[in-house]
Amino acid sequence: MAAEAQLVTEVGERPGEVLVFTQGGYLSWLEVCSWSDDIEVTLAAARHWSQTRS
Repeated sequence: MAAEAQLVTEVGERPGEVLVFTQGGYLSWLEVCSWSDDIEVTLAAARHWSQTRS
């Protein structure tokens, strides 16, 4: 695994994480993991939450 980031919603909930895997210096796999059944965790949601954190 090359990198990981916990997802944090606007209200501070932590519904999952994003995992980035590389092979030979290139992206080989991107995984969005959900830890909750209450919040739908999608790639679009992960992107939104990562942009609202900054």
